[in-house]
Amino acid sequence: MIKAVIFDMDGVIIDSEGVYLQYQLEFARKKNPAVKIEQLFPMVGATKKESWEVLQKAINNGQSWEELREEFRQRDIYGEIDYQKLFRPEVTETLKQLKKDGYRLALASSTHLKLVERVLEENGIRHYFEAVVSGEQFKRSKPDPEIYFYTAEKLKLSPKECLAVEDSTVGITAAHRAGMKIAAVIDERYQFDQSLADYKLLRVKDVLEAVKKA
Repeated sequence: MIKAVIFDMDGVIIDSEGVYLQYQLEFARKKNPAVKIEQLFPMVGATKKESWEVLQKAINNGQSWEELREEFRQRDIYGEIDYQKLFRPEVTETLKQLKKDGYRLALASSTHLKLVERVLEENGIRHYFEAVVSGEQFKRSKPDPEIYFYTAEKLKLSPKECLAVEDSTVGITAAHRAGMKIAAVIDERYQFDQSLADYKLLRVKDVLEAVKKA
Protein backbone atom coordinates (compact mmCIF):
# COMPACT_ATOMS: atom_id res chain seq x y z
CA MET A 1 0.00 0.00 0.00
CA ILE A 2 1.37 3.41 -0.99
CA LYS A 3 1.72 5.78 1.96
CA ALA A 4 3.95 8.50 0.49
CA VAL A 5 4.52 10.28 -2.80
CA ILE A 6 8.06 11.50 -3.51
CA PHE A 7 8.44 14.16 -6.18
CA ASP A 8 11.39 15.04 -8.36
CA MET A 9 11.63 18.80 -9.01
CA ASP A 10 13.08 19.68 -12.42
CA GLY A 11 10.75 18.53 -15.17
CA VAL A 12 8.00 17.68 -12.69
CA ILE A 13 7.25 20.59 -10.38
CA ILE A 14 8.94 23.15 -12.63
CA ASP A 15 9.41 22.95 -16.39
CA SER A 16 13.03 24.05 -16.13
CA GLU A 17 15.01 21.60 -18.21
CA GLY A 18 14.48 23.40 -21.54
CA VAL A 19 15.51 26.72 -19.98
CA TYR A 20 18.76 25.27 -18.66
CA LEU A 21 19.43 23.72 -22.07
CA GLN A 22 19.11 27.10 -23.77
CA TYR A 23 21.74 28.58 -21.45
CA GLN A 24 24.02 25.62 -22.11
CA LEU A 25 23.45 25.89 -25.87
CA GLU A 26 24.28 29.59 -25.82
CA PHE A 27 27.49 28.84 -23.91
CA ALA A 28 28.42 25.99 -26.26
CA ARG A 29 27.85 27.99 -29.45
CA LYS A 30 30.20 30.73 -28.31
CA LYS A 31 32.92 28.08 -28.48
CA ASN A 32 31.58 26.06 -31.40
CA PRO A 33 28.81 27.68 -33.49
CA ALA A 34 27.97 24.32 -35.09
CA VAL A 35 26.59 22.80 -31.85
CA LYS A 36 22.93 21.71 -32.20
CA ILE A 37 20.55 21.56 -29.26
CA GLU A 38 19.81 17.89 -29.99
CA GLN A 39 23.43 17.10 -29.12
CA LEU A 40 22.78 18.41 -25.61
CA PHE A 41 19.59 16.44 -24.89
CA PRO A 42 21.55 13.72 -22.99
CA MET A 43 22.50 16.42 -20.44
CA VAL A 44 18.92 16.50 -19.15
CA GLY A 45 18.64 14.59 -15.90
CA ALA A 46 22.19 13.21 -16.14
CA THR A 47 24.79 13.31 -13.38
CA LYS A 48 27.08 16.36 -13.21
CA LYS A 49 30.04 14.55 -14.74
CA GLU A 50 28.04 12.80 -17.44
CA SER A 51 26.12 15.92 -18.48
CA TRP A 52 29.26 18.04 -18.81
CA GLU A 53 31.01 15.30 -20.74
CA VAL A 54 28.15 15.59 -23.24
CA LEU A 55 28.82 19.32 -23.54
CA GLN A 56 32.57 18.71 -23.78
CA LYS A 57 32.04 16.30 -26.68
CA ALA A 58 29.70 18.72 -28.47
CA ILE A 59 32.08 21.68 -28.14
CA ASN A 60 35.20 19.61 -28.84
CA ASN A 61 37.72 22.42 -28.34
CA GLY A 62 40.23 20.66 -26.11
CA GLN A 63 38.87 21.93 -22.78
CA SER A 64 38.01 19.39 -20.09
CA TRP A 65 34.47 19.08 -18.80
CA GLU A 66 35.65 20.46 -15.46
CA GLU A 67 37.09 23.56 -17.13
CA LEU A 68 33.93 24.11 -19.15
CA ARG A 69 31.70 23.73 -16.13
CA GLU A 70 33.78 26.12 -14.04
CA GLU A 71 33.67 28.71 -16.83
CA PHE A 72 29.90 28.29 -17.23
CA ARG A 73 29.40 28.77 -13.48
CA GLN A 74 30.93 32.24 -13.62
CA ARG A 75 27.48 33.38 -14.73
CA ASP A 76 24.70 33.03 -12.15
CA ILE A 77 21.99 31.71 -14.45
CA TYR A 78 19.82 30.73 -11.48
CA GLY A 79 19.64 34.36 -10.41
CA GLU A 80 18.33 35.27 -13.86
CA ILE A 81 15.51 32.71 -13.92
CA ASP A 82 11.98 33.44 -12.71
CA TYR A 83 10.94 30.11 -11.22
CA GLN A 84 7.35 31.21 -10.77
CA LYS A 85 7.05 31.32 -14.56
CA LEU A 86 8.37 27.76 -14.79
CA PHE A 87 6.08 26.43 -12.05
CA ARG A 88 3.32 24.06 -13.13
CA PRO A 89 0.18 25.59 -11.53
CA GLU A 90 -1.55 22.20 -11.20
CA VAL A 91 1.12 21.13 -8.70
CA THR A 92 -0.34 23.15 -5.82
CA GLU A 93 -3.80 21.61 -6.07
CA THR A 94 -2.26 18.16 -6.56
CA LEU A 95 -0.20 18.43 -3.38
CA LYS A 96 -3.18 19.78 -1.47
CA GLN A 97 -5.36 16.87 -2.57
CA LEU A 98 -2.71 14.26 -1.82
CA LYS A 99 -2.38 15.66 1.69
CA LYS A 100 -6.15 15.64 2.09
CA ASP A 101 -6.22 11.99 0.97
CA GLY A 102 -3.72 11.11 3.70
CA TYR A 103 -0.53 10.68 1.70
CA ARG A 104 2.79 11.89 3.07
CA LEU A 105 4.86 14.03 0.73
CA ALA A 106 8.58 14.39 0.11
CA LEU A 107 10.86 15.80 -2.55
CA ALA A 108 14.06 14.18 -3.83
CA SER A 109 15.97 16.30 -6.35
CA SER A 110 19.49 16.14 -7.78
CA THR A 111 19.53 19.96 -7.67
CA HIS A 112 21.47 21.67 -4.86
CA LEU A 113 19.44 22.25 -1.72
CA LYS A 114 19.59 26.04 -1.66
CA LEU A 115 17.93 26.25 -5.08
CA VAL A 116 15.39 23.54 -4.24
CA GLU A 117 14.31 25.43 -1.13
CA ARG A 118 14.13 28.68 -3.09
CA VAL A 119 11.89 27.16 -5.79
CA LEU A 120 9.54 25.65 -3.20
CA GLU A 121 9.32 28.85 -1.15
CA GLU A 122 8.83 31.15 -4.14
CA ASN A 123 5.95 29.00 -5.34
CA GLY A 124 4.35 28.65 -1.92
CA ILE A 125 4.52 24.86 -1.65
CA ARG A 126 7.35 24.22 0.83
CA HIS A 127 4.94 23.47 3.69
CA TYR A 128 3.47 20.48 1.88
CA PHE A 129 6.71 18.50 2.06
CA GLU A 130 7.63 16.55 5.14
CA ALA A 131 11.13 15.91 3.80
CA VAL A 132 13.19 17.75 1.18
CA VAL A 133 16.32 15.93 0.02
CA SER A 134 19.04 17.09 -2.37
CA GLY A 135 21.46 15.01 -4.40
CA GLU A 136 24.35 17.12 -3.10
CA GLN A 137 24.00 15.21 0.17
CA PHE A 138 25.30 12.02 -1.46
CA LYS A 139 28.47 10.80 -3.15
CA ARG A 140 26.48 9.15 -5.93
CA SER A 141 23.75 10.91 -7.92
CA LYS A 142 20.73 9.46 -9.70
CA PRO A 143 20.52 6.86 -11.30
CA ASP A 144 22.03 5.54 -8.07
CA PRO A 145 19.08 4.76 -5.74
CA GLU A 146 20.75 6.18 -2.61
CA ILE A 147 18.68 9.39 -2.62
CA TYR A 148 15.45 7.39 -2.69
CA PHE A 149 16.52 4.94 -0.01
CA TYR A 150 17.45 7.89 2.20
CA THR A 151 14.17 9.74 1.58
CA ALA A 152 12.10 6.67 2.41
CA GLU A 153 14.16 6.21 5.58
CA LYS A 154 13.50 9.83 6.60
CA LEU A 155 9.79 9.10 6.27
CA LYS A 156 10.28 5.87 8.25
CA LEU A 157 8.73 3.93 5.39
CA SER A 158 9.92 1.12 3.16
CA PRO A 159 10.57 1.97 -0.49
CA LYS A 160 7.64 -0.27 -1.47
CA GLU A 161 5.34 2.11 0.39
CA CYS A 162 6.45 5.05 -1.79
CA LEU A 163 5.48 6.25 -5.25
CA ALA A 164 8.10 8.36 -7.06
CA VAL A 165 7.04 11.00 -9.58
CA GLU A 166 9.81 11.44 -12.15
CA ASP A 167 10.41 12.33 -15.78
CA SER A 168 14.02 11.62 -16.79
CA THR A 169 15.67 8.28 -17.53
CA VAL A 170 18.13 8.62 -14.64
CA GLY A 171 15.44 9.58 -12.14
CA ILE A 172 13.16 6.73 -13.15
CA THR A 173 16.10 4.31 -12.98
CA ALA A 174 17.01 5.49 -9.47
CA ALA A 175 13.47 4.99 -8.17
CA HIS A 176 13.22 1.60 -9.87
CA ARG A 177 16.48 0.44 -8.31
CA ALA A 178 15.15 1.53 -4.93
CA GLY A 179 12.12 -0.72 -5.42
CA MET A 180 9.55 2.07 -5.61
CA LYS A 181 6.52 2.37 -7.84
CA ILE A 182 7.05 5.07 -10.45
CA ALA A 183 4.74 7.55 -12.14
CA ALA A 184 6.45 9.26 -15.09
CA VAL A 185 5.37 12.63 -16.44
CA ILE A 186 5.41 12.11 -20.20
CA ASP A 187 7.91 14.36 -21.95
CA GLU A 188 8.89 13.50 -25.51
CA ARG A 189 11.16 16.53 -26.02
CA TYR A 190 14.36 15.00 -24.65
CA GLN A 191 14.12 11.36 -25.74
CA PHE A 192 13.76 9.98 -22.21
CA ASP A 193 13.45 6.23 -21.73
CA GLN A 194 10.42 5.89 -19.42
CA SER A 195 9.95 2.16 -19.96
CA LEU A 196 10.62 1.33 -16.28
CA ALA A 197 7.74 3.51 -15.09
CA ASP A 198 4.61 1.82 -13.76
CA TYR A 199 2.32 4.70 -14.72
CA LYS A 200 2.48 7.43 -17.35
CA LEU A 201 1.10 10.89 -16.55
CA LEU A 202 -0.03 13.36 -19.18
CA ARG A 203 -0.06 15.99 -16.45
CA VAL A 204 1.28 16.05 -12.89
CA LYS A 205 -2.23 16.00 -11.42
CA ASP A 206 -2.80 12.57 -12.99
CA VAL A 207 -0.76 11.21 -10.09
CA LEU A 208 -3.98 11.48 -8.05
CA GLU A 209 -5.36 8.54 -10.03
CA ALA A 210 -2.07 6.65 -10.32
CA VAL A 211 -1.47 6.57 -6.58
CA LYS A 212 -4.84 4.87 -6.05
CA LYS A 213 -3.82 2.03 -8.39
CA ALA A 214 -0.32 1.58 -7.00
